Amino acid sequence: MTDVVARRGFHGPSNDEAIESIHNELDALWDDASFVPDMDRMTFATAVIEAAANIVQHALPAAEKPVEIDVDISVRPARLVARVSAHNAREPFADDMQASMPDSDAESGRGLALIEALVTTVTFERQDGTNTWILTRET
Repeated sequence: MTDVVARRGFHGPSNDEAIESIHNELDALWDDASFVPDMDRMTFATAVIEAAANIVQHALPAAEKPVEIDVDISVRPARLVARVSAHNAREPFADDMQASMPDSDAESGRGLALIEALVTTVTFERQDGTNTWILTRET
């Protein structure tokens, strides 16, 4: 079992202020885990923010409750892990889960491909009305 060296998180409404809060949590995380190389910090943080921004921009509520975003980020000795969840959200369409790059003139659709390029693994799970993307990056 691998020990968690540092952990940060955010839970709240899915809006632009959430993205700013997640940025602040990532900055604080790197203060707690200064041994993480700069390249790993930058690429992992970009992937986490992209996943969170996709929720803010595209997640639709499954019912009357608004979508909430939850981010749990942990640092282990050789691995960074983020669970980025959309609570009260509809299940994303299967076509949205493709990681291929869209045509050069497309205005959207690059998020998942970008995330996959920046981390080691990306997995998705849906449970009890919550969509969760799990991002890992080996350091």
